[in-house]
Amino acid sequence: MIKYFFSCIAAVGLVFASNNASALDFSPYIRAESGVNTEGSSAACFKLAGAAAKYRMGNECEVYAELMMGQELNKFSNDSALNAHVMLSAYMPLTSKKMLDDTNTDFRFAQFYMSWDKAPALNGGNLWAGRRYYKREDVHINDFFYWNPQGLGAGIEDVSIGKLKLSYALFRDDNKDQKYLTTRHDIQLRGLDVNPDGQLEFGLSIIPKSSHTTTGDDGWAVTVQHRQINIMGDGNNKLAVQYGVGPGVGLGGTGSIDNGSDVKRFRIVDGLYAQITPKLGGLLTAVYQKDTSNAGDQTWTSMGGRVSYGVTEHFKMQAELGQDWVTPSGGDTRRLTKLTIAPSWAIASNFWSRPELRFFCTYAQWNDAASTAAIGSGDYAVASLAPTSAFGGSNHGATIGLQFEGWW
Repeated sequence: MIKYFFSCIAAVGLVFASNNASALDFSPYIRAESGVNTEGSSAACFKLAGAAAKYRMGNECEVYAELMMGQELNKFSNDSALNAHVMLSAYMPLTSKKMLDDTNTDFRFAQFYMSWDKAPALNGGNLWAGRRYYKREDVHINDFFYWNPQGLGAGIEDVSIGKLKLSYALFRDDNKDQKYLTTRHDIQLRGLDVNPDGQLEFGLSIIPKSSHTTTGDDGWAVTVQHRQINIMGDGNNKLAVQYGVGPGVGLGGTGSIDNGSDVKRFRIVDGLYAQITPKLGGLLTAVYQKDTSNAGDQTWTSMGGRVSYGVTEHFKMQAELGQDWVTPSGGDTRRLTKLTIAPSWAIASNFWSRPELRFFCTYAQWNDAASTAAIGSGDYAVASLAPTSAFGGSNHGATIGLQFEGWW
């Protein structure tokens, strides 16, 4: 599968280059991890059943690559431009059977869309159509895309209304796992000044009842986010409050179309990044999520952070600590704590410097409730907590290895 990935990269690149090589833009990303656990088998990763994310450093048992390519097709006299965008991605997981499972490699066109940018008719906004990662918001250290209205659709984006930016998109397909085409209206308003260097951003998703369900209802979701910038230089803080009903529990994306109006989700996410000194930087996050329905309730709480200290120009010490709790109604609270120490070599010594090669040691500890909930999980990271895993029900384990992450 990987050979087809690189073949498609070459083919798409040649098509773009034949139009106008000088305007071709490449944005690659790759991460890879390899190691051995304390029981002598391949690298283990750790995630709590019921948690929507895990802390990433020394804890991603996979190879993942993507290449974003953009081409300006035409520049108009009014300074607007017609652009094409393509992203190829490949995902190869580690499984309990082998170090990397090529048979389960996922290769696809993650993005493929056209845009007319800075259109005068849209007051400087953009018109687009295709499949794209659309206005996503995440917390980097646990790769948690808490506001993720991506998908296949079309819309108008960042239409200026004074200082505000208005966007509307109509989506029909969120991702490769969505079984049926489902309509989702996404409306966003960003750029409301509320304090020095601070703005409010609003999102509304509306999902009409699908004809493919007999149990589902209409769905909707709202997001309100405060973004604070220029904290200690390039630092920022994002605080988001989200609420969704029915299929709207995707909180930006589309949840199950079989959800009735009794299914609800409330979430608060906070992420704070700062480069405190030229050598010392870090990112902290906290998540609270409560799911309710007639079938029962569940809460997920997460707190964690990563700190980076530049020892020399190209060497830094990093540490990441994260803890997750999941409490289902009528059940015991599951708990997972994960700590990673990682001496790292990078192109520079600040927090975001990439490419970066890490020698890491990851240690995790969990309780009996987490172990029981992991039994039979198809997620390799969750299954590592099960009593049938390599750690044999000892409720703790460790992995030592190398991890590479790069973008440029």
